[in-house]
Amino acid sequence: MHPAFSVVFLTTLIGVGQGLFLALYTGQVYSVFKVLPVQDSANFYGIGSGIAVIFAASGLLASFFHLGHPERAWRSAARWRTSWLSREVIVLPAFMGVTALYGLVHYSGWNPVLFTLRGTVEVDLSLLIGAINTVIAFALFLSTAMIYACIKFLQEWASPLTVVNYTLLGSASGFTLATAFAAYQGSDLTQFYGAWAIILTVAGFITRLSSLIRNARIKHKSTIGTAIGIRHAKIVQKSQGFMTGSFNTREFFHGAPASVFTAVKWLFLITVFPVPIFLLSIGLAAQAAAVLVLAFVVQYLGLIAERWFFFAQSNHPQNLYYQTV
Repeated sequence: MHPAFSVVFLTTLIGVGQGLFLALYTGQVYSVFKVLPVQDSANFYGIGSGIAVIFAASGLLASFFHLGHPERAWRSAARWRTSWLSREVIVLPAFMGVTALYGLVHYSGWNPVLFTLRGTVEVDLSLLIGAINTVIAFALFLSTAMIYACIKFLQEWASPLTVVNYTLLGSASGFTLATAFAAYQGSDLTQFYGAWAIILTVAGFITRLSSLIRNARIKHKSTIGTAIGIRHAKIVQKSQGFMTGSFNTREFFHGAPASVFTAVKWLFLITVFPVPIFLLSIGLAAQAAAVLVLAFVVQYLGLIAERWFFFAQSNHPQNLYYQTV
């Protein structure tokens, strides 16, 4: 498929926002149960939530460049009963709104205790809002990934690994950003976030590598013979079917040389996984916030390459007609 950079930025940016919120809320839950120190609500959770909203909003803005008629974007939510795209269109603004509310409650200090569990665990308003938003965040991961995983004839996408990878890679990038944010805030959670960022990155590497191995072994159901309805042991295509380019050749094939395609794969395998882990390890050991920021920047740039490769690797069956250029 032809990767649209608007969708590449949409999926990677909102993934960072989701992951950052999940990191913030995880830290709060741990502090409620006295496992981690309590953080300053306004400066830590309030500002952190604002950053998460900015990333999610940037992704939403990027998606508009993919639309032929942006003024009709609201119609995309109409088919929520059957369309994963419609569900994403609904869940994304919901995630942004509830994340903003979560941050506002912390920033304003209006965070009353609703009830107490076992006389020791105080459940306040932000904790309840955060629990609801956690469900929304995972629903957004699911909706975004299922837009592609539900397309059965694109066999590279039609796998549970698509959902797992979107969730893990988004969470890993968010926790990496949370590590850098905590370091600049002078927070006691820096080591906690850094450890989880490394764990999620390693888990993402395992599942993304699994998807690459799976896709390399795919036996496509469609062949040139089934495409043109001719049963013959040897069919050779001599031309692409057009004298010039067309919508089919532009939108359903990435058009990059094999060397570039391979280079992008190795680029993201290096920059999304081992390099950020290395930088996180150095930054945590030296308590160097700048190195932790660099870890996030490198990982996010690698995710752009990863998402480009994700879209480009999918082989649309119509390319059987136009594969020879």
